[in-house]
Amino acid sequence: MTQEELDALMAEDLSDLGNSINSIDSIGLEEPNQKEDADAVIQDGGHIVTHDNYRVSSTSAWPPPPPTDDHKVVHQLDDVTKDSEEKATEMFDKLETINGFCLDAENTSNDAKTCIARNIEVFEILHEKFPNVQTFGELLELNKNLDNKIDNIINSVQMGQDEVMMTMDMMQYQDIHRQKIERVINVMRALSKYMNSLFEGKIDDDKRVGSAMHIEGDTTTEDVVSNADIEALINSLGKK
Repeated sequence: MTQEELDALMAEDLSDLGNSINSIDSIGLEEPNQKEDADAVIQDGGHIVTHDNYRVSSTSAWPPPPPTDDHKVVHQLDDVTKDSEEKATEMFDKLETINGFCLDAENTSNDAKTCIARNIEVFEILHEKFPNVQTFGELLELNKNLDNKIDNIINSVQMGQDEVMMTMDMMQYQDIHRQKIERVINVMRALSKYMNSLFEGKIDDDKRVGSAMHIEGDTTTEDVVSNADIEALINSLGKK
């Protein structure tokens, strides 16, 4: 090879090197303070999203929400079972309190009914002995009507107690739902442990070799050139 041919080859290689550097400039080297967060993701439309500025979008199916405490599935299910159990306990306490009020009302109504029955006996005797006294007859009818109303009150209170007991029975399904959710949690945790064990490696991740930036067949990284590639190219030119 003559000196002219060598110079031409050097010029061609330097031209290729310049084109590669220009392509790197077109990609844009980021300043350290502009470097993306390692946990950043890109939503539809190219918008960069991090944990801090993530917003749920109904139009974006990907990426999924970041693994914060608000989106961790097992955390959410644990909160559901805990909160539902606490609220169910409070609900049972309230229903028992209502049932106690109904029982007190029934007992009070029975006491009042006993007094009214005594009044009816007295006014019946007075009305028989003094049939011309209109007041005794009116009070007798008034107490009989009052006795019927007390019976209606007792029936309503008893039906209320029955409704409270049926509500307590229906609340038992909450415990069944809690058990089903706990079963789901246990299955998910078992799968998580299994997957972690399945993909476990003998080499620590910080000791592994970095992934190649471009592999033959890739369609989006053809123009990516690393600093190591540039240095290797310069060294190879210097050895010719």
